Amino acid sequence: MGFFDMFKKKETAPVFPAMLAADAAGTVVKMEEIPDEVFAQGILGQCCGIDPSVGEVYAPCDGEITQAPDTLHALGIMGSNGIEVLIHVGVDTVEMKGDGFAANVKLGDKVTKGQLLLTMDLDKIKAAGHPAVVITVVTNTDDFAEVTTVAQGTVKPGDDLMKVSK
Repeated sequence: MGFFDMFKKKETAPVFPAMLAADAAGTVVKMEEIPDEVFAQGILGQCCGIDPSVGEVYAPCDGEITQAPDTLHALGIMGSNGIEVLIHVGVDTVEMKGDGFAANVKLGDKVTKGQLLLTMDLDKIKAAGHPAVVITVVTNTDDFAEVTTVAQGTVKPGDDLMKVSK
């Protein structure tokens, strides 16, 4: 090891169990109670929702934006710890074609836990006849021993939401 090697950033292995933070303010919705069968049955992976009280969505973990459709109703994040997260805003909101949504990030952006990702107009979503529930899915659930929702009741962004164990 050379003298300057001690100043280099050391790669640290991800720490498990890992915690995903609440990505919105509101009331936690159990997976089985999400008003969309694909999510309620866990077809895309273990998940939970938050019925939002504020139209803001935040990063649940550090990572990189891997999906950012033009409709702005969803975002994919590859967590720095290997957890793949899909944030889906509302049910059938893809039909809104981005109306009422504004992104603060784009594909390839690095994000940090708690960073504002997008905003949504809750009144527009409601007027369009869609539930506004913000769904957080661990899409690579099978890579982990356990993915559980640890929050209940009312949460604010940054509160512990889901625990992921190796």
